[in-house]
Amino acid sequence: IHVSHSGVIYCRDSEESSSPHQTTTISQGTTTVHGLFVKTDAADSIPSVLAYQSRQPPPSAGPRRKERRESGGASARSRTPHCCSVEAETQTSSSSAKASTAEVQVGPMRLTQYPIQVLLIFAKEDNQSDGFWWACDRAGYRCNVAWTLESALECFLDKHQEIIVIDHRNSKDFDAEDICRSIRATELSEHTVILAVVPRISADEEETSVLPLLDAGFDRQFMENSSITACYNELVQIEHGEVRSQFKLRACDAVFTALDHCQEAVEITSEDHVIQYVNPAFERMMGYCKGELIGKELTELPKSDKNSADILDNINTFIKKGKEWQGVYYARRKSGDSIQQHVKITPVVGQGGKIRHFVSLKRLHCTNENNKQLYKSLRDHKYTGDNSQSESGSYKCKNRRKDSVDVKSVTSQSSDAPSLQTRRYSSMARIHSMTIEAPITKVINIINAAQENSPITVAEALDRVLDILRTTELYSPQLGTKDEDPHTSDLVGGLMNDGLRRLSGNEYVFSKSTNLNHTHLPVPNTITDVPPCIAQLLDNEESWDFNIFELEAVTNKRPLVYLGLKVFARFGVSEFLNCSEATLRAWLQVIEANYHSSNSYHNSTHAADVLHATAFFLGKERVKGSLDHLDEVAALIAATIHDVDHPGRTNSFLCNAGSELAVLYNDTAVLESHHTALAFQLTTKDNKYNIFKNIDRNRYRTLRQAIIDMVLATEMTKHFEHVNKFVNSINKPIASEETSPCNKGSDTECTANIKNFPDNQTLIKRMMIKCADVANPCRPLELCIEWAGRISEEYFAQTDEEKRQGLPVVMPVFDRNTCSIPKSQISFIDYFITDMFDAWDAFAHLPVLMQHLANNYKHWKTLDDLKCKSLRLPSENNN
Repeated sequence: IHVSHSGVIYCRDSEESSSPHQTTTISQGTTTVHGLFVKTDAADSIPSVLAYQSRQPPPSAGPRRKERRESGGASARSRTPHCCSVEAETQTSSSSAKASTAEVQVGPMRLTQYPIQVLLIFAKEDNQSDGFWWACDRAGYRCNVAWTLESALECFLDKHQEIIVIDHRNSKDFDAEDICRSIRATELSEHTVILAVVPRISADEEETSVLPLLDAGFDRQFMENSSITACYNELVQIEHGEVRSQFKLRACDAVFTALDHCQEAVEITSEDHVIQYVNPAFERMMGYCKGELIGKELTELPKSDKNSADILDNINTFIKKGKEWQGVYYARRKSGDSIQQHVKITPVVGQGGKIRHFVSLKRLHCTNENNKQLYKSLRDHKYTGDNSQSESGSYKCKNRRKDSVDVKSVTSQSSDAPSLQTRRYSSMARIHSMTIEAPITKVINIINAAQENSPITVAEALDRVLDILRTTELYSPQLGTKDEDPHTSDLVGGLMNDGLRRLSGNEYVFSKSTNLNHTHLPVPNTITDVPPCIAQLLDNEESWDFNIFELEAVTNKRPLVYLGLKVFARFGVSEFLNCSEATLRAWLQVIEANYHSSNSYHNSTHAADVLHATAFFLGKERVKGSLDHLDEVAALIAATIHDVDHPGRTNSFLCNAGSELAVLYNDTAVLESHHTALAFQLTTKDNKYNIFKNIDRNRYRTLRQAIIDMVLATEMTKHFEHVNKFVNSINKPIASEETSPCNKGSDTECTANIKNFPDNQTLIKRMMIKCADVANPCRPLELCIEWAGRISEEYFAQTDEEKRQGLPVVMPVFDRNTCSIPKSQISFIDYFITDMFDAWDAFAHLPVLMQHLANNYKHWKTLDDLKCKSLRLPSENNN
């Protein structure tokens, strides 16, 4: 006998025994005996314990008990409970446990069922609890006993017993139904059978309904019977019935895990073609999420019109007869695209011998046999991870780069399609040996590694991705059929080509005009000191339909100063920069003085127009919520200076002419670099108009960088790069959140997420100034027509000068004698405007602009159809 300092006494039999038959643990305040081990909370309890031990075990348990007494000992153990409740545990002998282990077949799966675990929950020990105890011992089950709700839950969460027996005979001791509900509330109880022990009824009593027990969570009831044989029979029936069925159901978790990670799309429907399950691969292929599909009939989903008329009848004929069907089928994705799939539909027979499910396996249809052979070969030679040092047998390249592919090994082992392999891996050996990788190198490495274990169709798609990535012009669009239109070709070539097309011996040096004093209208001292006619016009400056040409007229071609003062005051620019209104006014004067009023288009009116559009965009809720005050100030300043000192000629012209600016900026973003450099030179030249003189150096650097980035974004050679990045990084994630049925996020949360990523804010600012810079087609028709005439005149002047100087004509279509202005506007809208403003509208919500764009496009199409070269519809008299 060992006595601990707290007075708890443990009784053990001989230490010489080795079989781990039984362990009994009893908490303070209770005395219980099972077999050989006794634990009580006080030494004075020993007499009663000994008296209890003198009781004879049930006759059927006697020999077994004697056997345990003889073989128990060293390996028998006593366990301290986790809670202040009684818990007794018996572990069967090795022979009993072995007898309880069973092999179970679930379809093609072969499972091993280990000894059943049973939890007895009784208010107190009596003949009934002993009966189940010894029944578990006879059946080879592992048994635990708990006397309280707390200990029962603790034990169940620890061991997940398959069978639970709860004493439901006397509600005074504890609430059995409450205990059952508590256990059922845990996820682990789904596959557990709970048995209620109910009191025996007399012969004259009417048997009660089992429905209350079933409602409480019980599976069966057991009429009180302390016979070990009766308890044994009940437990064994439960094992061979419910427990084995639940055991098979648990195996389904492994099957569904496999389906969730399967690369083939899997769809399971009922016999009535109601969707019951789709795996993630199916969601990715079709563009839906599970919540949009589960519970819907297949007939509710949109069908592709590319299938033959009789294909559905053919499929139904097969599967209704229980036959498998497979073939090629066109399906429609959520986006509306039709994709060709190889489909296999298998009927599954269920209850009543009838077809209860249809399992469909789908993968993208592949037609390239050479690639099939290649990827089959690559999949047959997967990474082995062994220690073989053979060059031909190892897929691990043991160098300093982790998980790199041994290219020699890959190319030497698979020769079914040598040309394809050579193209894919020819440069990879050098790339893998590089010490420092570029981002595009990392992307190519990831794609190559992903191809190894991908399905054929995915690998082929990745091959096309690699082909695209090999070109350096990742964002240069392909004209397709539009390149047959000379207006489009000339316009795109002239705006997007920065390369030289110089004729030998022809040099042109551009000389810019300076000190332009084109007006004598007095400049206001404050924003309130504005002539009434100008102030009246500026009252409407927050409207998109604001007429900038009227402001140009009343200000004598100085609209930028007046509009700038009004807009900058509205956005608190002076407060942010900590400069006086006089300094800001002087700065606006200097900037406007360096715009060329002689230019028909690129003058201070255009700058004021872009400033107005930028301010309008900054007022939209999602734009406002995505940007900080610094971003707003940077955008307004960038719009003001974005074309300062513009010569009225394109970058291509300056490069071909060998101008000073082209030489200075190495023929790269010539004008845009000049605009920003000159603007900062002018600003910092004199404190009288240095709007940055009072801000912190770090803030100035951040602001300067944002301004430069936005102005450089107006350069057209990177137009498609900026638009595509905006769509992929801003539009698509937002659209995904908005269309997801599981999405609970608000627009505020969406913009807050954008604010967390400075790169996204940069993309928004670039897109904003780009749209503001070319917003003419989205203005009211009268303004749109005026801008079209002005830009055309500027291009005509450039063509005239190119011809005079003997320079290459950048845009031959802009010959004032032959050009169709409507056709050029249609090409510009088709190629540059529509997609960009669709993307910007999807983010900023601009229905007014999109309506103007549609009306203006219709106007130009009407003129083009009438073969008109003028800007306005001819009158009926002149038709």
